[in-house]
Amino acid sequence: MPATTTTPVGHAWRTLSVVSLASVLTGLGGSAVNVALPDIARGTGADPTAAEWILLGFQLTTTVLMLVLGRLADVFGRRAMYLAGLATYTAAALLSGFAPDAWTVVALRAVQAAGAAMLLTNSAALVTDAFPRSRLGEGMGVYVASFSIAGLIGPTLGGVLADHLGWRWVFWFNVPIGLACLAWGAAVLRAAPPPGRDRGLDLPGSLLALVSLGGLLLALSEVTRLGWSHPVVPAGLACFAVGLPLFLAWESRAAHPVVDLSLFRDPAFSFGTLASLLNAVARMGMVFLVALYFQAVRGDDAVAAGAKVLPLAVAAMTASVASGFLQRRLTPRALAASGAAATTCGLLVLLLTIAPDTPYALITTGTVLIGLGSGVFLPSNTTELLHGLPSHRLGVVNAMRLMLQNTGVVVGTALSLSVITAPLPAALHGQVYAGTLAHVSADAVALLVTGYRWAFACMAAVSALTVLACLARRRTD
Repeated sequence: MPATTTTPVGHAWRTLSVVSLASVLTGLGGSAVNVALPDIARGTGADPTAAEWILLGFQLTTTVLMLVLGRLADVFGRRAMYLAGLATYTAAALLSGFAPDAWTVVALRAVQAAGAAMLLTNSAALVTDAFPRSRLGEGMGVYVASFSIAGLIGPTLGGVLADHLGWRWVFWFNVPIGLACLAWGAAVLRAAPPPGRDRGLDLPGSLLALVSLGGLLLALSEVTRLGWSHPVVPAGLACFAVGLPLFLAWESRAAHPVVDLSLFRDPAFSFGTLASLLNAVARMGMVFLVALYFQAVRGDDAVAAGAKVLPLAVAAMTASVASGFLQRRLTPRALAASGAAATTCGLLVLLLTIAPDTPYALITTGTVLIGLGSGVFLPSNTTELLHGLPSHRLGVVNAMRLMLQNTGVVVGTALSLSVITAPLPAALHGQVYAGTLAHVSADAVALLVTGYRWAFACMAAVSALTVLACLARRRTD
């Protein structure tokens, strides 16, 4: 019998409070830096490459370390890994505020990303371990909603801190929150002994995972800026193309694999992880794309554009909380399929209505449908994937889910940016990203809108495949 069935509900909610507070912390930190990046770049004297790597380095480090850290958590215990992650994240935030130059910020952001990866790989696993099955959906819904809360507050917080206190406080505000999380986590999280079996580490497999996944993500992250012919892009893709088969071959015979490939023999697990990847590709770039539409097509400033995409985050947060209670009546699989279908409908609304003068109500209808769909899909699909797994496998399975989800974010962002700018001359791409294309010409705006239609069509097709993956998983039970 899994340990989750005997855990008191009171302790489960206390565990959830630790996990949710830490999720708000990391979410606030990320969104605040995104908004305050121009101030950070000016304050540190960053050139365009260094400024980009303040964001990109964090994203890449978090994703490539997830599998390894998920495995370490299963071996050495989630409580110790979680508290170490909080300490690392908080200490790196403190030091980032003292950084003398941009590349020091990049290095410290990579350290902070390692701490964030320790937290992310363990958060859903801790919730799954703590909650009884009958209440797991509620816990997972609140956990996922915490990221939406951070998404609502973070951009405004980052702007206020940068404008009134200076760029260093964009990092320093993390410190008191991080210390509070650390103290509360030390008091609440239970120290469980790590499992006695399967404690070996797979160092060659971990290295192959880092090289192959890191190469793919680096190539996809840089392709929009550098182009497909730049040496970095084909080199990264080559690392992935060579490293992935080697990784799979090694893992199939490793004594203590980073990834237990036998899990993929279960069709429900395979289709569930596939759905996570596809859903991330389809919807994770939406806030950026729609905000960019309002700036590059409609001529809005960044603050106005940000305000106009808030309904998506509000819808996602509301749906995430509601999904847990809906699981009392519907299965997580049915809810995941319904959420993916709602996301598909939202993308189709945008595809059919997007134009230089589309009424805001129509755009909001599409984005709210996407937010509702995402809010329902994420906690439901996560619950379905993690429930019933033995405790000593929760960390690595959750890490695989997050790794695929983050990979989907990078793939989706690279795909959408490449597609929306495809109809435009290369000389105008920079004005798209700067949000100033609306001031160039009506013809250029019309070409960008054509690119948006192509992007929404691609994303809707991927989202429809997510629905099929959810339905295929249901038929294999």
